[in-house]
Amino acid sequence: MLYGQHNNMNTHALEREETLKHETTVFGFWFYLMSDCLVFASLFATYVVLRNNTFGGPNAAELFSLPYVLTETLTLLTSSFTAGLSVLAARRNKARETFAWLSVTLLLGLVFLGLEMHDFAGLVAAGNMPSRSGFLSAYFTLVGTHGLHVALGALWIVVLLVQLARRGLSTTTTRRLTLLSLFWHFLDIIWILIFTIVYLFPFL
Repeated sequence: MLYGQHNNMNTHALEREETLKHETTVFGFWFYLMSDCLVFASLFATYVVLRNNTFGGPNAAELFSLPYVLTETLTLLTSSFTAGLSVLAARRNKARETFAWLSVTLLLGLVFLGLEMHDFAGLVAAGNMPSRSGFLSAYFTLVGTHGLHVALGALWIVVLLVQLARRGLSTTTTRRLTLLSLFWHFLDIIWILIFTIVYLFPFL
């Protein structure tokens, strides 16, 4: 009887420790996202100030193609949806489904990065590099910073896929997947703001 009570006490203590660890991790991650919000806010403010400083070069309406950017946007939005599906699958303890949806998320993220790099390469090839004007410098910095975050997120997905393949679902991998999903949704929100402010407003 005492042995059973002792085991129950140990189990409850471990559960409390795991819950505290989870809450601390989530709080720390939210703090990171808030600090990242400040970084992007400063980049958006810089872009808004410099967007008309073309120094005789092309402006946003002359450079950007809305259908192309819409393709990028739909790709990233879809990847955010599949990231959410991977979390739901993990909570149902379906490891293969989690792995599949996470793999689709990675593929869509890489497609998005490929489209963005192709766009950047086309601008540079046409002589529209960051040093040409304040507008282009602010544009490359803002969009490039977002792209860097997507690349880091893709790397995070690769690490999680390896962990899932080797160890399957666990409390730790599910927690990491939940944080990854938050990060990916955050990037989705930032991109919607980029799409609206950088790409859509010049055509209105």
